[in-house]
Amino acid sequence: MSAKDAFHTVVKTALEKEGWLITHDPYALQAGTLELYVDLGAEKVIAAEKQGQKIAVEIKSFLSPSKITELYAALGQFIIYRIALQKQEANRTLYLAVPSTV
Repeated sequence: MSAKDAFHTVVKTALEKEGWLITHDPYALQAGTLELYVDLGAEKVIAAEKQGQKIAVEIKSFLSPSKITELYAALGQFIIYRIALQKQEANRTLYLAVPSTV
């Protein structure tokens, strides 16, 4: 399991303020023999009679000098996580949280 990104707490707090219940910190995925970890898993109950919406959020800070290298890494990680998530829990939507300047 990797270290938390610099904006982990900020994103987690923002989701909670918007009514999301953080259910996983981190959200574990299995891809064959690999163990992967998306930064957060959350769900939001839309209405009592409807199934709650579920998301997973991967957080990237983009703090290194090479933004393009970080973008390539983040995109590759996102694609791998999305494939694993579709197999493990297809009703959970994956998001990539990045600073607005990115």
